[in-house]
Amino acid sequence: MLKKQQRRSNIRYRIRKTVKGTAERPRLSVFRSNKQIYAQLIDDVQGVTLAAVSSAAKEMTATKGPKVDLAREVGKKIAEKAVQSGIKTCVFDRGGYLYHGRVKALAEGAREAGLQF
Repeated sequence: MLKKQQRRSNIRYRIRKTVKGTAERPRLSVFRSNKQIYAQLIDDVQGVTLAAVSSAAKEMTATKGPKVDLAREVGKKIAEKAVQSGIKTCVFDRGGYLYHGRVKALAEGAREAGLQF
């Protein structure tokens, strides 16, 4: 049986074969560690990160509560940055994680703040 990291890596590569981000429709990439959650809007054509937010950032450290609520706030912040940059739609890259818990909360928070995917 494969180790957890190798299994997630294989799933991640399988997802990345089909999910591509452009300048008009960037890829919303999610990374989840044990304590923090990170989100980036990436243009894969140019190889550039357009916006990034993490729960470890100074503006997010004032937010207290469960990690799921923090993930929802990160989703709202990344959507606000995207809307300010003129981005309305994106493609969601869950990064090999299952779509539940913190990953789902981040996606729902981004949708609430006006990002479509």
